[in-house]
Amino acid sequence: MPEHDLDLSSVHGTYERLIALLDSAGVPYRLVDHEPEGATEAVCALRGHPASEAAKCLVLRVKVDRRTTRHVLAVVPGDRRVDLDAVRTLYGARYAGFCDSATAQRLARALPGTVLPFSFDPDLELVADPEVVARPRLYFNAARLDRSLCLSGADYGRLAEPRVERIATPEAG
Repeated sequence: MPEHDLDLSSVHGTYERLIALLDSAGVPYRLVDHEPEGATEAVCALRGHPASEAAKCLVLRVKVDRRTTRHVLAVVPGDRRVDLDAVRTLYGARYAGFCDSATAQRLARALPGTVLPFSFDPDLELVADPEVVARPRLYFNAARLDRSLCLSGADYGRLAEPRVERIATPEAG
């Protein structure tokens, strides 16, 4: 499904669902409006924080065996990459790689660059690196290219309830 075929009411609904979740849980958060941007490094510069405080969200396809494919929303710090071998090992899978764009958009209910570190689809399993939930401040695009959200990693972990596993590449240096 090309980007323009994604139901935009679904995308708007993803933003509204996130805000409703945060408000109903009484979680403190801050909205940050900025120029439209989806690339991690560029949007971090617009928001004024280091990339290590961003949540990079990637939809993966994990082939456990010939008949079983799972979809995983991997959340890693913005200055790191997802370790596909770690994800493959975590699931005892034969293959782990990036999901095609149409499937990623359908499962995440978001356009590229706006994927939340939350899953609102039972077919999209959420796995976050421990460094994500340990961040005092965690920034991510709020299902929109022009608005981001900041909350604590602890509040994120409590609300999103990700499976917490080491899935980020080691830090450089």
